[in-house]
Amino acid sequence: MWNVNNVTEPNKFNKLVSELVSMTSQYAAFNSTRRFATGEANFTAADPKIYGLAQCTRDLCGDECYQCLKSMFSVMPNFAGKRGGRVIGDRCYFRYELYSFYEGKSSLQLPSSSSSSSSSSSSSSPPPFQSNGTETPGTAIPPSVPSVAGGDFSNPEDITSVDSILFHLSTLKSATSNFSEENKLGQGGFGSVFKGTLPDGREIAVKRLLSGSGQGLKELKNELVLVAKLEHRNLVRLLGVCLEAQEMMLVYEYVPNRSLDTILFDSAKSEQLDWGRRYNIISGIAGGLLYLHEDSQIKIIHRDLKASNILLDEEMNPKISDFGLARLFGGDQSGATTSLVVGTFGYMAPEYVMCGQYSAKSDIFSYGVLVLEILTGRKNTSFRDSEQAENLISYTWEHWIRGTISEILDPCLGDQWSRSEALRCIQIGLLCVQEDPANRPTMSMVVLILYSYSESLQSPSRPAYCARLSGGMDSDAFRKGYNLSTVQGSIPEIPCEDSVSEMEPR
Repeated sequence: MWNVNNVTEPNKFNKLVSELVSMTSQYAAFNSTRRFATGEANFTAADPKIYGLAQCTRDLCGDECYQCLKSMFSVMPNFAGKRGGRVIGDRCYFRYELYSFYEGKSSLQLPSSSSSSSSSSSSSSPPPFQSNGTETPGTAIPPSVPSVAGGDFSNPEDITSVDSILFHLSTLKSATSNFSEENKLGQGGFGSVFKGTLPDGREIAVKRLLSGSGQGLKELKNELVLVAKLEHRNLVRLLGVCLEAQEMMLVYEYVPNRSLDTILFDSAKSEQLDWGRRYNIISGIAGGLLYLHEDSQIKIIHRDLKASNILLDEEMNPKISDFGLARLFGGDQSGATTSLVVGTFGYMAPEYVMCGQYSAKSDIFSYGVLVLEILTGRKNTSFRDSEQAENLISYTWEHWIRGTISEILDPCLGDQWSRSEALRCIQIGLLCVQEDPANRPTMSMVVLILYSYSESLQSPSRPAYCARLSGGMDSDAFRKGYNLSTVQGSIPEIPCEDSVSEMEPR
């Protein structure tokens, strides 16, 4: 985790960091065959130097590396005045701190006079701590930091404290042809989602709250307050909000290939997901979760990760969506307990189903189920009345211990898949769905395993929901519940530990 404390001279600091980001990025792109560079800049007597590191994957050419690093500049305002910051892109990375976090001599040293003049080489794009000036139809809401830790948004005016863009109702009516049925993308308990086109040609998705939906209002407010502060290529991007004439709507970027489940579980479309795309989706979701759990300025537990909440862009890159049930954790908090269990059976960790305990490890359980679905092309609910197995987890486990994992892969893949990658992904999936949360890996470990073939993997033990289930809940009883969709209700009367604060040491 980078240092999120504030500096004493933020204006000077922001200028120096902007120049350090820009110059180190250019050095990595154009002066290093390894696409790697480190840099330092003089700051104050109390904090003598700022250190930065920029890196791209070595398969990128210089221009591609710089474009990748430059695309991350828009995230840098989130770190304004902070003593440290880190941005992880798809194929590039940048970090800065007020201490030397890398070994060896720095590749470049900014001159002491650098902060008094802007870098001419970066004039073609906005410096990292400045906006690019793009206009959006609407009015800017004055920025402030919303209070989200409590999660109680009883007042509709609460959400106007979020740093976002306020869209006019007339703009969204025009964009969606007055919310016509032809533009409807889907509908849920909260309301409907519509496709729209703004006057500047940008396509958007508008989530419109159903009138009188109390729970939907709470979830929509929760989603706005959380997502407004997040920015990652594997998270759906919030563009703004509409609060007018008793309407409440969230405006998102439009993701053209809809949700993962509409392609993965459709026999006519699933062939679009070849092995390379499936591996990229598995890796991308892991990157998004890593950002939520460890790399964003606020730690967020999603609580409803599933195939229908993974959107696919035009290149089939995944974006995690629907943060209505998400919860924010502050400081050293790693878990919490609720008496109201909400989510989707089949993706929910056993400690959450039976004890109401949730943490990053419960998200990781959901991720494990999702990985197995992507590999097999089968819904976790497809084993109803099946003689093959009790559920997708036990089905995978049985083939794992028999050494017949090739038999569970989606038949539409044919023989066009990597055995080593498939074994690695199945092993990750089984490790993520272990009964004991302590035995599940963190998302940083999952990402490391996916990208580093030299990283060794522990062997999974029998996962959750195989044979008899924990807490005296037998497999037949769970199969009935396992096939339910989204649920909401009080937890059963099962003895549970009082706290999960030690579930995930940091």
